Amino acid sequence: MKLLKLASAGILALSVLVGPGVYAADSISDMRNDDILTQDAAPAMPKVVNSDERQVRNYPEQPPLIPHKIDGYQVDKNANKCMTCHSRTAVEQSQAPMISITHFMTRDNQFLASISPRRYFCTQCHVPQTDSKPLIENEFIDVDSVLGAAVKK
Repeated sequence: MKLLKLASAGILALSVLVGPGVYAADSISDMRNDDILTQDAAPAMPKVVNSDERQVRNYPEQPPLIPHKIDGYQVDKNANKCMTCHSRTAVEQSQAPMISITHFMTRDNQFLASISPRRYFCTQCHVPQTDSKPLIENEFIDVDSVLGAAVKK
């Protein structure tokens, strides 16, 4: 690895050695469309989508996305705000989807009476969505499109 002094930005950046004497990401602007370090103000934070509508999953086993705001939710070793609506006992009242039965399983596929400690911190896998513009074009093709193209040939 090599530290480079960026004269234009006046900061230190870390470069990664990708081959003999060849370094990737020599400047921050190589990784961004615009160099935000020259802007006077930070761009506005994108708004969180708060529609409560389930979003389509792009691939099998993708964790469901969170379709609402979670600002201020306490999820730590003492409490899990998500379980207020998504626990087995709360879904009838809240009408929220219940957490998957996989969240009650141990590593050895044994079922527990309560949520497994390894599945307790929801935002390890589940994330809210924002209305932000993608930084790069998404070229992901879901499995249904791949299978549909194969059938047409």
